[in-house]
Amino acid sequence: MVTLQDYAAPSEIAWCPGCGNFGILRAVRKALADLQIEPHRVLIVSGIGQAGKFPHYLKCHTLNELHGRTLPAAVAARIANHELIVMAVGGDGDGYGEGGNHFVHAMHRNVNVKYMVHNNQVYGLTKGQASPTSDRGFVTKTTPAGAWDPVNPIALAIASNTSFVARSFAGNPEHLATMLKMAIQHKGFSLIDVLQPCISFNRVNTFQWYQQRVYQLDKESGYDPANRLAAFAKSLEWGERIPIGLIYKIDRPVYEESLPALKEMPLVKQKLDPMQFEKLLDEFI
Repeated sequence: MVTLQDYAAPSEIAWCPGCGNFGILRAVRKALADLQIEPHRVLIVSGIGQAGKFPHYLKCHTLNELHGRTLPAAVAARIANHELIVMAVGGDGDGYGEGGNHFVHAMHRNVNVKYMVHNNQVYGLTKGQASPTSDRGFVTKTTPAGAWDPVNPIALAIASNTSFVARSFAGNPEHLATMLKMAIQHKGFSLIDVLQPCISFNRVNTFQWYQQRVYQLDKESGYDPANRLAAFAKSLEWGERIPIGLIYKIDRPVYEESLPALKEMPLVKQKLDPMQFEKLLDEFI
């Protein structure tokens, strides 16, 4: 019987009191415990930033990567051992800025990785610079005249035909836990963009600001997440109304299942002949 306590880590949490990351942490623990997934079956790969500290506060396999390089490592881990549940975690700067190229190609390939982005619309670790998702006009030390038009990760994901696209809100951990459970159970690349207020450096997109605007898509009658055009229209909603929930979901072939080397068993279980490496090296020397 897996419980929330099984995912409790002894590390002291270094986030600011009141940070939206606490709600995300509760939601992830709940999702994994509800699905009865043992900690040894989970790998969480993170990048740099406040979100990059996330796996330190969970009891599971952990890998910290370079800034923007979260997804290549997560994809490699999933290919090497496709029996692992591989989650990637990062902030909006890490994922949509420095890691934007990897983000697009991971969605295109549809590797079975679950990618959760803590989207606080600011660089929190480095003291509040504008990020790729900062709203237009957002004033920071790096954008004294106001930020330019933001990246829309949901629209980008749907344009890339990502097989699972969802958005949630750190102020509603129950909703986020539901989205995470759906993403984990989905076969293919899953994006969960989490609206996460930064109480220290983003005084615009606050908890109250979001609570006045977010609405749950599953309460909208007739919405079909398999309808790509309808999903794209929802992805463009921002401002007075912001949809959260499952925005787009389809079935697509999973990349790792197309690889001949993985047909019989994961790479980590295969016996390797050291002489194979010598032959490969001889070709390059």
